[in-house]
Parts: sequence; structure tokens; C-alpha cells
Amino acid sequence: MNTSPSKTPVTEPPVWLITGCSTGFGLELAKQCIERGYRTVVTARDPSKLQDLGATDQVLVLELDVTRPDQAEAAIQATLARFGRIDVLVNNAGIGYFAAVEESEEPEVRKMFDVNVFGTGRMIWAVLPGMRKQRSGCIVNLSSLAGLRGFPALGYYNATKFAVEGLSAALRHEVEPLGIQVMVVEPSGFRTDWAGRSANESAIQIDDYSATAGKVRAALRKSTGDEPGDPVRGAKAIVEAVASGHPPHHLLLGNDAFEGAMAKLEHLRQDFAAGEAVARAADFPK
Repeated sequence: MNTSPSKTPVTEPPVWLITGCSTGFGLELAKQCIERGYRTVVTARDPSKLQDLGATDQVLVLELDVTRPDQAEAAIQATLARFGRIDVLVNNAGIGYFAAVEESEEPEVRKMFDVNVFGTGRMIWAVLPGMRKQRSGCIVNLSSLAGLRGFPALGYYNATKFAVEGLSAALRHEVEPLGIQVMVVEPSGFRTDWAGRSANESAIQIDDYSATAGKVRAALRKSTGDEPGDPVRGAKAIVEAVASGHPPHHLLLGNDAFEGAMAKLEHLRQDFAAGEAVARAADFPK
């Protein structure tokens, strides 16, 4: 099976639609796509923050709140009206929330799920009819190391990113036979101001969790601006992975991401092996 983004030669530059471009990975991805001469759709809830990118014949700036179905559909239709196709969708828009599970406030949790999970799904729903018709495309979903392993103070954020991982895995099985690729990006800490800008914090703090969730929450705030990950290098890795024509199913970004993912794999291997006899004994006897 041909797994390149398009089964027929495309002479024009590819069309990238990127969500959440006001800061962080979204902004760096937009800059690099524009520098490469790609036809680039840059979106944000407040498009006035994108004026420095400059709207041209090759760049379309749109208002997009991924929690609003009308804006999601309008963004797809505006892109198709301008460029006629969408080759790459990057689901980058996302927010965080710091709290122990017991400290978590349901309205904040629901808000985060609406952006991180349902917003991602909403954009996938909107883009797939066109990608199926052209029998090509690539969907890039921004997850996190927190989509692979759990951290105190990030329980419900973990849950949103684990959901993105599961959604992406199922989607891959469904659309790869149609020529559409799915890549999940799993960064560790990057200097995107995520912890300082987009992550709310519970007003509830329970003393019993001060040494676990409380400690991690404080460390995340303190590390803002000093994370080891470089968003410019990270964005370049994403663009180059897609441009290769053979993007990996999982793209880990950062030393902490690689080491953390490998440690999780080893923990699972040991845990599963220890319970092998119990697992095998649970079936009806042959």
C-alpha cells in the first residue's frame, strides 16, 4: 500500500491547517510551514494575535474555537474555498489543569475534555470527508508524555491525552487503508508557556496530597520558561516527519519523553509478566 500523503503527484505546495496557533507549538508550526512555502491555514480563538504572520495568497488566518462546531465547519469550508483541499490537519489546540483527582473541579475538567478530546474529534469529523474523497492526507494529533504515563496533579489532563492516544489508534486502523495517515506527537516539557498560560489550577488543595500532587503542581509552575524542550526544534521535527511521506505512528519529542516512554514500556512488561498465570487462567478451559 502506498503510504505517502498523496497517491497522485501534487505539483502545488501542500495545505496545512493548524489549530491553536497563537503561541507554542502551533505558532512555531505555522512559521515553519510558511517559510517552506506551504499553503498554511493558521487559526486561533483570537485571530488578532496572528497578524504578525501576515495573510497572503498562501496564508489564510481564521478564527477558530475548536469547542464550537460552527467554527470548526466554517474553518474547513473556508480552507477548501481558498485552496481546494486539506493535506495535513494538526490538532494542536489544548489546555491543561493542575489538581489531584480528588481536588478536581468538574466544570474545569469538562472544559478541558471539550478542548482536548472533543475539539480534536470535531476537527477530525470535519476534515475526513475531503481526505477520504482525495484518498490522501495526514492527521497529526498533539498528545503528550502524559498520554503514555500518569503523573500526580495531572490526573484528568492525563485522561484527556490517553483519550487522544486511543482515538488516534482506532482512527489509524480505519483510515490508513484509505491512504490517510495518523501521527501522534508526544512531547515532554517544552518552553511553550503551557504551564503558565493555558493550565488552570484547582482552588481546592488537600493537605494529604501536598507531597504528591502539590509537589508536582508547584514544580510545574516553577519550571515555566526553563523546560528543556525547544519548540522550534520540536516543530521542525513534526514538519519533517510529515514531509518524509512516512510519518511514524508515534513521535516522541524530548529526552524526558523518550526515557519516560521507555520506562513505562518496561514497567508494563514486568507488570504483565507477573500476572501472566492469572490472565491465562481467566478463560474457559479448552
